[in-house]
Amino acid sequence: MSTAIAEMPRNMPLPQRRAIASARDVKKSYGDVIALNHLNMEIRAGELLALLGPNGAGKTTLVRLLLGSARPDAGSVSVFGADPHSGQMQTRVGAMLQVGRVPETLKAREHIDLFSSYYPNPLPLDEVLTIAGLTEIKDRAYGELSGGQKQRVLFALAVCGNPDLLFLDEPTVGLDVEARRLMWAQIRTLIARGKTVLLTTHYLNEADALADRILVLNQGAIIAEGTVPLGTPVPTAVSSPVPRSMVKEETVEFPWVATKSAPVPEPTVELDDESELSANPDGLPAD
Repeated sequence: MSTAIAEMPRNMPLPQRRAIASARDVKKSYGDVIALNHLNMEIRAGELLALLGPNGAGKTTLVRLLLGSARPDAGSVSVFGADPHSGQMQTRVGAMLQVGRVPETLKAREHIDLFSSYYPNPLPLDEVLTIAGLTEIKDRAYGELSGGQKQRVLFALAVCGNPDLLFLDEPTVGLDVEARRLMWAQIRTLIARGKTVLLTTHYLNEADALADRILVLNQGAIIAEGTVPLGTPVPTAVSSPVPRSMVKEETVEFPWVATKSAPVPEPTVELDDESELSANPDGLPAD
């Protein structure tokens, strides 16, 4: 891991931290569908940036551009000062995407060993197994695992290389409440080690529980953004993913998030039952 990033104090004000990834006036379309519309954003060293929005908002497209797996139609993208397509940043980045496919016949630990070999300074296998909660099932074939266990393997593959920058694209989708809480705890641990994380999510309480800064994305544009003040309690009133009147609700429940002045179309999203998480919004087991 970069020494400069590792030694960066967690209490350093966000505006003083250097940007390690950015998108400048980026536009990306798929046919007639505009996925990103002249978007500007940056990821600062040592922060957890939460990207919040409904399905089709452009979250995954932005992640793909930052990873170099897609190119913008216009604008520029930079990661660690280089074009993501250059390959210079690949060993400093880890990613857990919504759709991950790995051979089903390999065991969980074999997948981790294989992915670790791609990095110059990977984490020890036992540490990765512990982080991802895979110690008890490390010798089981990937194809024999449950959906939640497969998610944990993909999380392990994202962190095993000891990356400076980690992309987590809706990592808790499909996880039960306890598994989600455990992943939240491990993400917090990574941030405490000086890692930088871009987290995409549908869930207001997930973003608030983990993030230093929140961007709200809808129809390819950032419609609200803000930082989470230290010590701010998690609003227990938020018990579902992005509400239908997202901008209005976001302003009420998250007063530190400033909405953009331009009128924003109302997004259509499906609600999910998060009542169990609302009872324990910090996402950690009770003492």
